Amino acid sequence: METYVWWAVAGIALIIVEMMTGTLMLLILGLAAFAGAAAAWFGASFGVQAVIAAALAAAGMIVASSLKRKKAPHEKSGDSLDIGHTVILDAWVSEADGVAKVRYRNATWDAKVTGTHTPGGTVFYIVAMDGSTLHISSQKPQ
Repeated sequence: METYVWWAVAGIALIIVEMMTGTLMLLILGLAAFAGAAAAWFGASFGVQAVIAAALAAAGMIVASSLKRKKAPHEKSGDSLDIGHTVILDAWVSEADGVAKVRYRNATWDAKVTGTHTPGGTVFYIVAMDGSTLHISSQKPQ
């Protein structure tokens, strides 16, 4: 069997596995294998085929990684579906430190109050989450 056929079979197998798992990385490797198949089709030596496939795979991984890294800060900014929702201050745990208990989703949560301290029963807005601690403020987040 010709070398380009082996490269093509490897590329098809990688893309099939990628379709089952939904990862972008296997698609990149499959396309790199097709580039190796193209190099073999045009008569390049196996070393050149391997270098072309490896270079394309490395470039694809670098691009995919940089795209993922650009997305990560936005995701880590605490963008949660809870931000902007209202909570009711039940009681102060430590008013001096701004730590309180609030009611949210029919449960009692720990909260760190930013801004002014007010009496219990006051409505606050969730501005961030840190684990199971809500960061709340009297001003609605934008």
